[in-house]
Amino acid sequence: MSDVTLYDYFRSSAGYRVRIALNLKRVAYDRVEISLLQGEQRRAEHLARNRQGLVPALVLSDGTVLTQSLAILDWLDGTYPEPHLFPSDPLARAQAMAQALVIVADIHPIDNLRVLQRLESQFGADAGAKADWYRHWIALGLDALEASAPTDGFFGDTAPGVVDCCLVPQLYNARRFELDLSPWPKLVAIDARAAHLPAFAAAHPDRVADRMAPAA
Repeated sequence: MSDVTLYDYFRSSAGYRVRIALNLKRVAYDRVEISLLQGEQRRAEHLARNRQGLVPALVLSDGTVLTQSLAILDWLDGTYPEPHLFPSDPLARAQAMAQALVIVADIHPIDNLRVLQRLESQFGADAGAKADWYRHWIALGLDALEASAPTDGFFGDTAPGVVDCCLVPQLYNARRFELDLSPWPKLVAIDARAAHLPAFAAAHPDRVADRMAPAA
């Protein structure tokens, strides 16, 4: 029996973060696909779960709904302490949170689907312009993270932590938009290490897509 139900979209980087964390914590969960491209996030049934019309939404066994990926990761760490995603030391925790927010607050919000759609509808941006926009903001964030990235292991030291849960989905998106990642070798190396871990591999969008039931 699953402990929670995750409503997300297979390519959502926010949902991808949560899938990684659930896998790392070995939390059993059911998953429900919310197709952003088909506008399912704006349907009444999903708005009842998340008034913003976004993913992910994590529904607990008692019906409580959690939204916002970083808040969900924080709840998971408090509810399922091992393995730790956030450092216990207050200073180290603040530093890890700051690094995670480079992705969660500075890159992702201005690169997500609804922003790209607005660039097209309001300003006439074509596919090339949207891709340039996307790559620009990713590059700025990755520059900052590369400067503080470890030369071995993970941001979470010898095991992945909250920053790694956020980084891997962001690099997946960077590759989708054909961003040359060679300027950030330490980040690429972390991503490669994570790819060998079952918790990360099982959360990958390609793996999730393979498990999705075909459309009726």
